[in-house]
Amino acid sequence: MQDRNFKRQEPRESNQMIFGIRAVIEAIKAGKDIESLFIQRGLTGGIYTELKTLLREFDIPSQQVPVEKLNRITAKNHQGVIAFISPITYQKIEDIIPQVYEKGETPLILILDNITDVRNFGAIARTAECSGVHAIVIPKRGAAQINPDAVKTSAGALYKVPVCRHDSLLQILRFLKDSGLQIVSCTEKTDDLIYKPDYTVPTAVIMGAEDTGISFELIRNSDYLTKIPMAGEIESLNVSVSAGIILYEAVRQRL
Repeated sequence: MQDRNFKRQEPRESNQMIFGIRAVIEAIKAGKDIESLFIQRGLTGGIYTELKTLLREFDIPSQQVPVEKLNRITAKNHQGVIAFISPITYQKIEDIIPQVYEKGETPLILILDNITDVRNFGAIARTAECSGVHAIVIPKRGAAQINPDAVKTSAGALYKVPVCRHDSLLQILRFLKDSGLQIVSCTEKTDDLIYKPDYTVPTAVIMGAEDTGISFELIRNSDYLTKIPMAGEIESLNVSVSAGIILYEAVRQRL
């Protein structure tokens, strides 16, 4: 398959938990990728104000939770703040696309919209790596946590295929289209099958959650809407299976 050594990373066995306001502040300043951040409701004080400023500056999502939840996570003095550092290093799709073109390769990007199940995400990442996907793009909010379960389910693929986390998938779509990629959404809201698009050209494939599908704004900005043919009585496939089917149609055409 393709050589995609953009930013190889050393595997970490698990999400590293850090707690205490100052410790979390220093982790953010050090450039650590925060996977999840829990803050006690009603927390105040000057040092907390400094943390809030950093969260806005680096656009780090957080959850306001009752102190009881924090106490269940750790019995140590957490000062109302607990964070988990991601086991992977997130990358920027804006950096990856030019590198793919410079290497003479045809970009194949996978965008996951509101897929929150950790094991589905891990299975999709495994298929993406095997099928030569250059990067997976996820939203900062409303995406599965990349934790040890996701890494394990991916069979280590999450250490190999770049994952890009962004505020707005719509903005990323526009960037990809400006970069010469066609956008193919896999959705039941069409009569066209997945075999219609030409995947030998630069392509981004969008997969949505099984219950909600792909958001309207992404569908509206897609070049192709396609669906997987279904012959049985069950109306849908697991999203990780669906991702495998459409990605390997792209592989078939490119071979």
